[in-house]
Amino acid sequence: GYLGLDGLFYTHESINHGSGEYVRDGVHTNSIESVWAVMKRGLHGVYHHASSKHLDRYVSEFTFRLNDGDVARHTLDRIASLLFAANGKRLTYKALIA
Repeated sequence: GYLGLDGLFYTHESINHGSGEYVRDGVHTNSIESVWAVMKRGLHGVYHHASSKHLDRYVSEFTFRLNDGDVARHTLDRIASLLFAANGKRLTYKALIA
């Protein structure tokens, strides 16, 4: 799934749990497993059902929340970041249900 991503602005490393390896030089799966857990809880808790058609939109929202999750930032600054990122993007109802 993630093989071949190495070199796209970051380094990709993997851990082989099957061979008893769980951490190597700071490489582990705890962070991504936490991200998936938070996203799954959010999808079930907020949306109750996530359409596979719009899964990329749900993932983008959670990505924004995780990347912009500095709780020390003022709420208005976070809203400004959201509006700036959304500028020029539009989803009509017709496109949503198509």
